[in-house]
Amino acid sequence: MRAWQLDDFGLKNLRLADRPTPRPQEGQILVKVSAVSLNYRDKAIVDGVYDPEKMPKGLIPVNDAAGVVAEVGPGVTEWQVGDRVLSHFYSHWLEGPPGPDEPDWQLGGPLDGGLAEYMILEAKSAVPAPANLTDQQAATLPIAALTAWFALVEYGRLRPGQSVLVQGTGGVSLFAVQFATALGARVIATSSSDDKLRRAAALGAGDLVNYRTHPDWADEVLRLTDGRGVDHVVEVVAGEGLNQSVRATKAAGHIALVGFLGGQTAPLDVMPLLYSQAAIRGIAVGHRRAFVEMNRWIEKNGLEPVIDSVFAFEDARQAYERLEEGPFGKVVIRVGDEDQ
Repeated sequence: MRAWQLDDFGLKNLRLADRPTPRPQEGQILVKVSAVSLNYRDKAIVDGVYDPEKMPKGLIPVNDAAGVVAEVGPGVTEWQVGDRVLSHFYSHWLEGPPGPDEPDWQLGGPLDGGLAEYMILEAKSAVPAPANLTDQQAATLPIAALTAWFALVEYGRLRPGQSVLVQGTGGVSLFAVQFATALGARVIATSSSDDKLRRAAALGAGDLVNYRTHPDWADEVLRLTDGRGVDHVVEVVAGEGLNQSVRATKAAGHIALVGFLGGQTAPLDVMPLLYSQAAIRGIAVGHRRAFVEMNRWIEKNGLEPVIDSVFAFEDARQAYERLEEGPFGKVVIRVGDEDQ
């Protein structure tokens, strides 16, 4: 099979290679990959800034994959050849609190991922693809959509009438806008681009804040909420900006820390957090049970993922470059021949 493998850190070291097609072992399935989508994590792995000591040489990157079951291993009864499936990022996290070793079982690093013509999945962790989505659409769900769902629904318990601040217009953020809007929440979106804000408004964001025009954007959020702040913040930046998120959150509100675009450390002002009694919770995607529930909700409500661009399998490096440019929505790589 053809597979992209990371021989060393740096995009120039991502190489298209021929590798033996794996065979499923006990409790495993072999998936013929149709499409994958990229997340910021995938770029961070290639750049060597995401747990570099854990990433093996020759890694096949990218978790988010959609495809069809090509072969089942011994003991597998829950899947049949031809079933449409999705990869699940934490392949051992099925339900409940995460175990201390969950990062050791992440697909796309340190375990091989889906940027290949075939991939192995554990039968118990694979997830049915929503029937209303194509494979290219479904490939956007495993990390970005589940992260937003876990932040707002599984942990956040979002209710109609509450308010949600969504930062930026990447994959997680746009899913958060779509979920929150469909669930009856008021959405405030931030971006440095007025054009992207207008496009976020078309997805349901009712209030828009350009953080270049309003560098102290928390003040603008407070103005929009009559000084109260928002119930939920989907925090994708972290770094210095985490203090503004605290200021923008109402008393006893919820900050879902899902990303680190602004850095992996944050100089936190403790007193405003103490006074507000807001909760900051790290969100590292989610478990399989929530993934299945989210997909059922997507089927029922007809949500369609926002795709920025689709690249051919041979153009995987260009897909990473597009991710670097800051797309509006998800960057997808078509792996199979089917236009699904």
